[in-house]
Amino acid sequence: MAESEPDLTAPAPTRPEETLLVTRGVKRHLVQLGFAVVEELPLASGRRADVVGLSPSGDIWIVEVKSSVEDFRVDQKWPFYRLHSDRLFFATSPRVPLEIFPEDCGLILADAHGGEILRAAPEHRLAAATRKAMTLRFARAAAVRLHMLMDPRVTGNVEIG
Repeated sequence: MAESEPDLTAPAPTRPEETLLVTRGVKRHLVQLGFAVVEELPLASGRRADVVGLSPSGDIWIVEVKSSVEDFRVDQKWPFYRLHSDRLFFATSPRVPLEIFPEDCGLILADAHGGEILRAAPEHRLAAATRKAMTLRFARAAAVRLHMLMDPRVTGNVEIG
């Protein structure tokens, strides 16, 4: 694998149960809206997006999941996700005060059963080259992960290019 390319098959960091439940609800909601979804997608910047949605028209949304006030306060990497998406959202549980989230991002309230967009995210369209790179990254991650599910003996030494 090329040194600068993130491993698409690396395990996601350990996450609290509340984060897992919010993430499940976000993914269910995006799928209901017609998006294909990949969780924990490594980005070219070296960061990892919690949830990335790809719409039928090619729009790319990134959803950053925050399950507590402290989780939000310690994370300063989220502004960089705008460089990789057309719209940036935060998602949280009903137990987190909504006023902590910035107004210039979308907001999704979610639990294990689903989610609801409370505030639409402003659009900031990706450049064509960035869109192509993100779409390829998304497709390759989804294909590699599916292949690994179908054939557990396969290891994940795949460049994403």
